[in-house]
Amino acid sequence: MNDKLIRQDIIDELDWDPSIDSAKIGVAVHNGVVTLTGHLPNYAQKFAAERVAQRVKSVRAVAGEIEVRFPGAVRHDDEQIADQAASVLNWNVLLPKGAIKVKVSKGFVTLTGEVDWEYQRRAAELDVHKLPGVTAISNQVSIKPRVSPADIRTRIEDALKRDAYLEADGVKIVVDSGRVKLEGKVRTWRERGAVERAAWAAPGVRMVEDHLAVG
Repeated sequence: MNDKLIRQDIIDELDWDPSIDSAKIGVAVHNGVVTLTGHLPNYAQKFAAERVAQRVKSVRAVAGEIEVRFPGAVRHDDEQIADQAASVLNWNVLLPKGAIKVKVSKGFVTLTGEVDWEYQRRAAELDVHKLPGVTAISNQVSIKPRVSPADIRTRIEDALKRDAYLEADGVKIVVDSGRVKLEGKVRTWRERGAVERAAWAAPGVRMVEDHLAVG
């Protein structure tokens, strides 16, 4: 699929999603790499727009350069954002109490701490990204290493084999001290995401480096 068709598909997908003010988003595509520009009233819409672009067929990568610009004279105090973030994290039953710390500077939220699983790490970010006043998030929460590299690799390979919609023969998995490197080639961006999620789901994985090519 050429860049012009990819761009139109992304525009159509953004228009289709009622949660996104698509009129304020610019879309450019070069060799399958998408750049999103413009401005939106909150980080949740920016997050959603980037996910929309990623799921379009033939998209190789997405550069999200959308600016979060709050409407009118609305201003959000960093202390208030931090307090709200701490509260929602505390109420999330998926997260260990007190495991995640929050720092906010000019709406930029940094999450730190240590949890047992990647789904907990992601749950923390999803809790915070919908809060008013958030302009960006840096998720620096780490995963506790618990199993051997060989066991991690085997569990990921088994998970990929169980996925009926995934052709993973071209995927190479390298594990070193809880760090997983994915290499090779997959057919679609959706497959690439599925492989990455399978890698993160294995116990003991602290980091995933996704070098998979799409096409």
